[in-house]
Amino acid sequence: MGVRTADDYLSELRQLLPRGPAWDADLVPDIDAVLQGLAPEFARLDARANDMLDEIDPATMRELVPDYERLMQLPDPCLGDNQTFDERKTAVIRRLIGMGGQNAAFFIGVAVEQGYPAASVVEYRAPRFGRARFGHAHFGTWAAQFFWELRLGARLTGGARFGVTLFGERFGHNPNNGIECLVQRWMPAHTVVDFVYAT
Repeated sequence: MGVRTADDYLSELRQLLPRGPAWDADLVPDIDAVLQGLAPEFARLDARANDMLDEIDPATMRELVPDYERLMQLPDPCLGDNQTFDERKTAVIRRLIGMGGQNAAFFIGVAVEQGYPAASVVEYRAPRFGRARFGHAHFGTWAAQFFWELRLGARLTGGARFGVTLFGERFGHNPNNGIECLVQRWMPAHTVVDFVYAT
């Protein structure tokens, strides 16, 4: 059922009137004027009820994003306050329906969401009898089992860092800080992560 217009409601209200000369629009034009005043309000309420159906679904909501942000303590301090509306909405949806995890797939998903489509994880393992192979990559000392790499590909453009800025550019904001903050917050507590960017 679609949203009914003011004309639809006016027609329905006219049909609901009792029969007789007291309710005849030609004899008593004030009655029809009242109905013409009520019909737009009913149509407005119908449209707002239809909008509410869109707001129920996180994928289509628009008006409730600020309320969700207040309840979920967003925006995320890692991502800052200068997010676009779509980024804010994505953060709300992530908090509502996102599944966490402390595995490689989860952190690759976080990186892709933050704009690193070529992200990958390299997990280092300690050499163990029966598992270590001569010349096999990703083996190291016993301490290496607690290290892992998040290879992100190219850095996000913008911001300033030593070696690639021009004289007079202001240091401070770095668009790559968000991913590093998120990963360090959610990574397993006993591990150390190294962020590797392509040059």
